[in-house]
Amino acid sequence: MKVNVLSKWAGAGALALAMLASPLRMMAQGDTVLKPEDAKKLLPAAVYYKAQTAPTQLRNSGGVKFADGYYLLATLVDTSGYSTDVAAKYQAYFITEVPIKIGKHSLPAGVYGVGFIADNKFVVTDVGAHDVLTVSYATDEAMKRPLPLQVEADAAGGFRLYAGRKYVTFSR
Repeated sequence: MKVNVLSKWAGAGALALAMLASPLRMMAQGDTVLKPEDAKKLLPAAVYYKAQTAPTQLRNSGGVKFADGYYLLATLVDTSGYSTDVAAKYQAYFITEVPIKIGKHSLPAGVYGVGFIADNKFVVTDVGAHDVLTVSYATDEAMKRPLPLQVEADAAGGFRLYAGRKYVTFSR
């Protein structure tokens, strides 16, 4: 009898360790945070925005695979060929297959350019560089090792899109 109880606990412990070691972080509700090695399998090497194509920085990408199989993906983009005003607000390519909320604002499914700009603002633009929405961003001073771009789970149940220590929250 003791062997059965111990083997059940050992199996549960092995499962827990396997989940921790996985490159994908499983969220309680079944959503999965994607790291660069996972997101780059889904993202193109170059993207279209404002009548040009630009290479993506797939090493600086992330996203979420939602429990129902839909994705949200983000990757930094090399904007060196763009005008200064476009490059200032277009830092990353942002794809969402489902409507989301960024802060308190609704964003329909689609493909967008996003950027963290002056005055603590995060701007979302369509692929023609027209502003779609702007929200304030927060700064995570406690973050020990900021990356150029990453997606993390938020304690409130949603997610955070980071650029360094700057972040916005988003949810379904």
